[in-house]
Amino acid sequence: MRPEPGDAAPDFTLPAADGTTVSLDAYRGKRVILYFYPAAMTPGCTKQACDFRDSLASLTAAGLVVLGVSKDTPAKLATFVEREALTFPLLSDPGLEVHRAYGAHGEKTMYGRTTVGVIRSTFVIDSDGKIEKALHNVKATGHVARLRRELGID
Repeated sequence: MRPEPGDAAPDFTLPAADGTTVSLDAYRGKRVILYFYPAAMTPGCTKQACDFRDSLASLTAAGLVVLGVSKDTPAKLATFVEREALTFPLLSDPGLEVHRAYGAHGEKTMYGRTTVGVIRSTFVIDSDGKIEKALHNVKATGHVARLRRELGID
């Protein structure tokens, strides 16, 4: 099951790379870009994270907060944050509970084969905690630019 526009965004509390915990509820009143990616420090995930980093000023100016979620440990995420100078929270979901709540883990096709794993997905959550936009099976390259276009952000 995947939440779709108009649905309430599943709430969560997860450990972050910096050792704190982050709850979606803490961002009520703000718009949130919540993106799920397969693994820190892989080429596609690094490209996507750096694109969000490089677009963060304009996203923040448009009233958006960015949160990234993967199954990586907080320690690995901390290394990723430091190595790539990432300036937004990366959250650890090793049990994949939050991934599953958002439909970001399950069957997918890779190289013509069906596998089970993380489905690169992005959600825009409105200030009331409802799904505004749900994008599944996104490509790492060009995704942030596409999202910016769809949200009308220069």
